[in-house]
Amino acid sequence: MEPQTPGPQRRDSQTTIRTALVPASRLHGWVERFSASHGQVEEDFDDDGLLLRAADGAEALLRGPWPVDGRPGRGATDLDRLAALASQERGLGIVLIRRGGFAVAAASGSRILASKSGNRYVQSRTSAGGQSQQRFARRRSNQADALVEAAALHIGAIFAAHRIEYIVPGGDKTLVDQVLNQGPAKPFATRTRLALLDVQEPKTAVLAKAATDACSIRITVTDPPR
Repeated sequence: MEPQTPGPQRRDSQTTIRTALVPASRLHGWVERFSASHGQVEEDFDDDGLLLRAADGAEALLRGPWPVDGRPGRGATDLDRLAALASQERGLGIVLIRRGGFAVAAASGSRILASKSGNRYVQSRTSAGGQSQQRFARRRSNQADALVEAAALHIGAIFAAHRIEYIVPGGDKTLVDQVLNQGPAKPFATRTRLALLDVQEPKTAVLAKAATDACSIRITVTDPPR
């Protein structure tokens, strides 16, 4: 599976920032390619992770997938330890939701243990005014509530049967918040949440990638001005 690479962002008119999600097994290869492209690399520690500074001015900030929780990675070098940390399995509760559909799963590391997905139609916003707009708004709200309730029901059933240490949110953050504060899912609302994943279509087929991305090293690259 190829690492997820969101499009570059511009800090200013000359500097670009891009992000990659790199599985532990590919970390050393990624660093070798970074060095080959940007020159000799020096390692330093940043408050957020391991910082690589290249000869041409490029920087790469490497952050592990898990918060500090007393289970550090082991190895001879900082890169080895970071890769080992990302390889450790954590109990994950994956919650992917957008208007119209959801996919939830319990995972151990990148392995999906149990999952469920579903669709619920949620009407698009309307430009109609007056009473028509109010009727559309009520109908849309009811449809969104049905989507949230269905997702929460499956979360409660699936997560309760597995070890859930962290929540992996994806898609619409507002809907994720609503789901985790709804009935059967509420016991898991206090679990630490990992970074929100960019998921356009929540469905069973994307759960494996979501689990892999959640376990990957998040690398933020700042390219030098050209």
